[in-house]
Amino acid sequence: MYVYLNKGLVRGSEAAVSVFDHGFLYGDGVYETMRVYDDVVFMVDEHLARLYRSASMIGLTVPLDNDGIKSSIYETLEANSLRNAYVRLTLSRGYGPPGLDPDLCNEPTFVIIAEQMRNYPREFYEDGIRIIIATTRRNPVGAINPQIKSLNFLNNILAKIEAKREGAYEAVMLNVSGHIAEGTVSNVFFFRDNVLYTPSVACGILDGITRGLVLDIAEREGIAVQEGEFTPDDIYGASEVFVTNTTMEVMPVSGVDDVKYKVGDMGKLLRSIYRKEVVSYVKNAAGRGPALWGYE
Repeated sequence: MYVYLNKGLVRGSEAAVSVFDHGFLYGDGVYETMRVYDDVVFMVDEHLARLYRSASMIGLTVPLDNDGIKSSIYETLEANSLRNAYVRLTLSRGYGPPGLDPDLCNEPTFVIIAEQMRNYPREFYEDGIRIIIATTRRNPVGAINPQIKSLNFLNNILAKIEAKREGAYEAVMLNVSGHIAEGTVSNVFFFRDNVLYTPSVACGILDGITRGLVLDIAEREGIAVQEGEFTPDDIYGASEVFVTNTTMEVMPVSGVDDVKYKVGDMGKLLRSIYRKEVVSYVKNAAGRGPALWGYE
């Protein structure tokens, strides 16, 4: 396995980051995860735009431009002979003496990890996954803006611990006002009375790339959508629930706490159209050739 570290590829067994790296010491950094289908990184420009936004919001300079990052991603995929993969791009504040002052670090640490995509079990999509509503609340926007896709994930980890304790796959967090926010690694949708509902960005959520595409699909299909503030009772009263993220795509939910749901037609429809979007994107990107990735 090869990892892209700072300015080039190194063997995974030799890829090392200093114990003085501020990403390790303080969670000071940002990241993106991407999915690769048949040699094409899906919605790569959207992911990189969000990476630059996250970095900008914490005053962190991305060491490469868009084309440079794309080339580095594809170099990593090629070195590992991967066509269908999970890619994680991590950018930390970098090496520096202990202390919170960002100026202690002269340059960021840049890492790309690419691994074979391990598909979720088929029964997850056929039967759905169980989730819980966690007691751990989402960090308030005034404390850490969720638009920053931060390395500091302790809030989400605490909610995930709750889910595992309850034998659930995912946990949904409420914000400090008691409204539904998001899962530990996912955005939440529910369907009721012919309307598709999802928490608005104002609830303190990350604007997921997959979430955005699902909303676009719903609009094109003439499905009524409402983004807003919702309580646990709203989701308990739904006829369908599903969660989304880059690797899950559109994942049906079989239960929230003690309330059970069927894998319904709306979730199946949106997943089917989402998969068609992936196929179309991959075909179009492959047809445009290597220039799409910033090198010839």
